[in-house]
Amino acid sequence: MKNIKLTVQYNGKNYPGWQSQPGTLGIEGEIERAYFTLFSEKIKIHGSGRTDSGVHALGQVCNFHTERDLDPVRLPKALNCKLPKDVSVVDAEEVAPDFHSRYHAKGKCYRYLMYNSLYRNPVMSGISYQVKFNLDFEKMRSEMEKLKGRHDFSTFMSAKSSVKTTTREIYDIRLEQRENIIVLEIEGSGFLYNMVRIIVGTLVDIGRGRITDSMEEIIASKDRGKAGHTAPAWGLYLKEVYY
Repeated sequence: MKNIKLTVQYNGKNYPGWQSQPGTLGIEGEIERAYFTLFSEKIKIHGSGRTDSGVHALGQVCNFHTERDLDPVRLPKALNCKLPKDVSVVDAEEVAPDFHSRYHAKGKCYRYLMYNSLYRNPVMSGISYQVKFNLDFEKMRSEMEKLKGRHDFSTFMSAKSSVKTTTREIYDIRLEQRENIIVLEIEGSGFLYNMVRIIVGTLVDIGRGRITDSMEEIIASKDRGKAGHTAPAWGLYLKEVYY
């Protein structure tokens, strides 16, 4: 029995998320289907975590067990021949039998892409969040630094979430502007449901002057109502999973 680890990239626009839903295949389901088409073997994909409907990935990680004597080097090309054009396996390797892409993950990095302009850009549509307001980037950078460290992040969690603890650690957060394109990257031990999207919405609301409370006050409140809006899914990318 071999344990195979895959690194996957995808555009999430046409999918209900990483996980399959009744009546429609998620990204994991597409990989399972492609594998069965190639090898006539049913496998169960274990992802490093779920991405929601519309969310993209540059480095999602998953693993599965197989009884076949596969050559991992050839596997990405074979799978990509059977996968939809908006899903691509970019790496495969054999790992220890007990490796689990979710339980062994040490942290993740997410990227959020914004397009800052009054006018829409068709090229950026579906892959970024159009922010029409003038933003105070120095204020945004100053406040986002206060997110670093270990905190109770319940303020930045959607109500539908059910977890044992809302404490997480943010290792680093970066904000860059390249002409009209704004890129935010955030690294952490783990993230609550919609946490990154709520952080982005809060920073945008701080940058446009809609929120005047400090980030310390917002975190300490543990009140979702004190944070900003939830930024849309199509600007979010799972960039990397750390092991």
